[in-house]
Amino acid sequence: MPRPSGVPAFDFPQEIPQVYALNERMNQILLEHLDPRAWRAKSAGHKGRTIAAIFAHVHNVRCKWLRLTAPHLKLPARLDHNRCTLKQTRTTLAESAECCSQMLVEALSAPTGRVQSFVRDGWARPWPPGIAMFAYMITHDAHHRGQACMLAHQLGYPLKAGYRLWVWEKLAKECGFELLASRKTKRPADTGRPKSRLK
Repeated sequence: MPRPSGVPAFDFPQEIPQVYALNERMNQILLEHLDPRAWRAKSAGHKGRTIAAIFAHVHNVRCKWLRLTAPHLKLPARLDHNRCTLKQTRTTLAESAECCSQMLVEALSAPTGRVQSFVRDGWARPWPPGIAMFAYMITHDAHHRGQACMLAHQLGYPLKAGYRLWVWEKLAKECGFELLASRKTKRPADTGRPKSRLK
């Protein structure tokens, strides 16, 4: 199917690492605004992970992907979910995000890149590097970010800046780039806020 005239071509090798950086910015905003009392708290009858353990898991899984998929990249230190502080976790998450972004750059420059396959676990078959790899990585973060937001709410410490996670144009600027959709383009007809039918 031909691309309509005037629509910019996709630049996946450039845009995917940018969107991964935006994804990490969402994690950082959540942790910036999280009430410290929620970090290790557990709701009554809750047997799952604490928020501290959730983000330690996210970071440690990233380290596993890096170790199995891009062993030439220097791994950041793993996190101990029983001892990691909020500040330490923010710093270390940023480090693993930067490494994962580099892994994506190298995977998307195949066949010349050093990442020739994506291995998400020792028991899993390797995947060809590409969009599915990126989607898997983003989905893992988003799943656990949602868990953390829900748990904070259940604990009585709802994330007051949660709406910021959805202002992607602003997040992109904070990450140092501009989304294609935020460039000067006309909004398609009939896509604004619906007018009230009440008179």
